[in-house]
Amino acid sequence: MQEETARSAIDTFISAFNASDDSDVTALLSQALTSDVVFWGPLGRSEGIGAFERFVLDIRRHPAGTGTMVRCSAVDMPDEWARYQWVFTTPDGGPRLAGTDVVHLRRSHIDQVIVFAGEIEPFAS
Repeated sequence: MQEETARSAIDTFISAFNASDDSDVTALLSQALTSDVVFWGPLGRSEGIGAFERFVLDIRRHPAGTGTMVRCSAVDMPDEWARYQWVFTTPDGGPRLAGTDVVHLRRSHIDQVIVFAGEIEPFAS
């Protein structure tokens, strides 16, 4: 049951990137995230649903065009932490970025997100 709750919050969060209209982003994020969500991403740390909304809207305005964000793995959830992989693709074969998010859940909402964007370099022996 806990994994289903996490999967639902994660998929709702991802759907904000793919909303049909910018005005739907806030409502979708509010369904998935706590108001005090903490976000660690490629550009540093931010707090609050408003900061997250700005992040999502910036990605939606990618110079190569509005892209698509999808979860491309199962949700792996030990206790209140979950991880999953995602892919962001811009239209017409434009830039593609993949990564892994680690999220913490509190009462069925995501209250922390750590984004690992890009591939990890193989260990050089």
